[in-house]
Amino acid sequence: MDIRIFFTIIYTFTISLPPVVVGVATGAFLFSADLVRKINLPIPIDFVRAESYGSGTESNGAPTISFYLKVDVKNRHVILVEDIVDKGHTLSCVIAHLKSKGGFYPFIPSTNVTLALFLIKCPNHFVVGYGMDFAELYRNLPYVGVLKPEHYYTA
Repeated sequence: MDIRIFFTIIYTFTISLPPVVVGVATGAFLFSADLVRKINLPIPIDFVRAESYGSGTESNGAPTISFYLKVDVKNRHVILVEDIVDKGHTLSCVIAHLKSKGGFYPFIPSTNVTLALFLIKCPNHFVVGYGMDFAELYRNLPYVGVLKPEHYYTA
């Protein structure tokens, strides 16, 4: 998706009240920073930490939220920034948490989780870089790359 279309959608939904940008830490922090620098509105940004991978390459399917919002999202549009959506467990968990705080979503209109906006399609490989990690390493890479299996499989 062209990033300009993404910003047009954001502006369309936020004419009356600027949104709250919520990044899912720690993987989405770099993209979240790039995103908010491009939005020419006074907007709050905050992060939640949702964990399901630990130091492995497979989600445990039961994410937990271990870092909560400081910004009040009640009756505000929330732009939720997530790095990778695999099966949607983490996204579902974070959305439920944000809805419990009174936030609502122009991009996820129903109670069922439907991600309406993808910026890129990722290959079905374990990727790192641009904020995404393996065992807290490689986040600082300035690109997204496939991590070779020999870096995470042990004999």
